[in-house]
Amino acid sequence: MTTTHPRPAAPAGVTPARSTPVDPHRWPDVAAPPRASRIRRAAAAAVVRRALGRLPLRVRFAGGDTVGLGGPLVEVHDPDAFHARIGAQGLIGFGESYMAGEWDAPDLVGALGVLAANAADLVPRPLQRLRRLWHQRQPAALRNTPEGARSNISSHYDLSNDLFALFLDETLSYSSAVFLGFPARRESLAAAQQRKIDRLLDLAEVHDGTRLLEIGTGWGELALRAAARGAHVTSLTLSREQRDRALERAREAGLSDRVRVELRDYREERGTYDAVVSVEMIEAVGAEFWPVYFRALDDRLAPGGRAALQAITLPHDRMTASRSTHTWIQKYVFPGGLIPSTEAIETTVRDHTGLHVARRDGFGAHYAETLRLWRERFTERAAEVGALGFDETFRRLWTFYLAYSEAGFRAAYLDVQQYLFTKEGTAR
Repeated sequence: MTTTHPRPAAPAGVTPARSTPVDPHRWPDVAAPPRASRIRRAAAAAVVRRALGRLPLRVRFAGGDTVGLGGPLVEVHDPDAFHARIGAQGLIGFGESYMAGEWDAPDLVGALGVLAANAADLVPRPLQRLRRLWHQRQPAALRNTPEGARSNISSHYDLSNDLFALFLDETLSYSSAVFLGFPARRESLAAAQQRKIDRLLDLAEVHDGTRLLEIGTGWGELALRAAARGAHVTSLTLSREQRDRALERAREAGLSDRVRVELRDYREERGTYDAVVSVEMIEAVGAEFWPVYFRALDDRLAPGGRAALQAITLPHDRMTASRSTHTWIQKYVFPGGLIPSTEAIETTVRDHTGLHVARRDGFGAHYAETLRLWRERFTERAAEVGALGFDETFRRLWTFYLAYSEAGFRAAYLDVQQYLFTKEGTAR
């Protein structure tokens, strides 16, 4: 089974919705469900239907019955393919079945939220011991070595700056915003994103003359806001597309003399800084490199320095249960990605650095709102996404990714934190 990340074709006009056949060369694992014996399919169907039947869902199978306790509707158009995929590949198969159009849900976030809230109990306990038989292990090729990290980052962030611009706000921020209140429609997403950035810069005490290192540039908004405060910013990225746009934005803002954007791995940096900021970068590091990542923060900080991080987190038991499993998100969206727990972060910092955890604030509900706004904008601009050359299968992939993520935060399966780490000593 391939583990390479699918890349979009060159622009070829708008692809008609629901009429484009799956291209077996671009989407080999979505083109057709895996082959399985009649007995295997029947066994998978029995397990899947039993699990779904105990949930507050209404799952309606084409040409058959409806199972579930009532709730968001899931329409299964091709039950045989649906069961075969899940039986063969678990949740990877579930996501691929959606990409292939074999099932739909009018309220996709609601349906996925039910699954996220019950993730620990979907498989009967006696069968959980057989988890390793149908869960794939993470491919060694996706390890975040310096070379592997470049490939993993490029596969997502170098898809197309134009694609991301279609659903992000004008700050091009691709991380959780911080809203004044809900619903989020009371203020612009851009204002909420700038509030998030300013909170991180305030935590790190970034001001005129601060030597700031940013690990993970994005499209440059944090670097620009820090430079506008008078800081001297060095920002590291592995994405050529992001680096080019960030440098362009710095020139447009007249801040090129204060912003350097380097195509460099965090492990290669050797400078010394008063502050370090890193926004939702640790999810791309990988568990085996967490000690290296946090030691890099420690090594780069001058005595008395401060590091502000924003990180998506999982409950520790769920993280440990899934850390070696290859997931749909890793296969199609973030190869090599792994979400840590707060316990994992704080234990790594304690055991491998001289940093101290000075503050931690969680705000998962804000990420759910951020994702809702991205998802709605992506849906509204589907024709423009198609015009960039992204086919129907990709658009279903991206819709599933955004809805799946939003559901995780709404069900509190996922959370997001802002951390402040301090380093003892006297600042310069």
